[in-house]
Amino acid sequence: MSDLRELYQEVIFDHNKKPHNFRKLENANHQADGHNPLCGDQITVYLNVEGEVIKDISFQGSGCAISKASASLMTDSLKGKTVAEAENLFDKVHKMLIGDTTIDQQALGKLAALSGVSQFPVRVKCATLGWHTVHAALKAKEEKVSTE
Repeated sequence: MSDLRELYQEVIFDHNKKPHNFRKLENANHQADGHNPLCGDQITVYLNVEGEVIKDISFQGSGCAISKASASLMTDSLKGKTVAEAENLFDKVHKMLIGDTTIDQQALGKLAALSGVSQFPVRVKCATLGWHTVHAALKAKEEKVSTE
């Protein structure tokens, strides 16, 4: 189990150091801002949604390693998904992060690297910030998302 934990830590470290899709998406037609006051994380998520499909997704911002890595993993996993698939994945990831053991982590692929966050409840808000912000962007909510 420690080998798996080390692998997960390495995935988080890599995505924090070199986050995927870390840029402003110029042709975005959905966007939302998020903030985690507890940790100071700030994020803007950009989406290009055509019909019901997320054609492209990116993010910008600053934050802790977990926040950045989670947003990076999120963008990789949501690109090409339908809005309904994205909402379903949001639900599964959120349940995993709060320690729900009924979630099939293997089916989540690289997102399972975030599973260890459930052992640190104060860090769950860091890991879910990007996800809550994407949810707001898809719903076209104008107000800034806060984890509080």
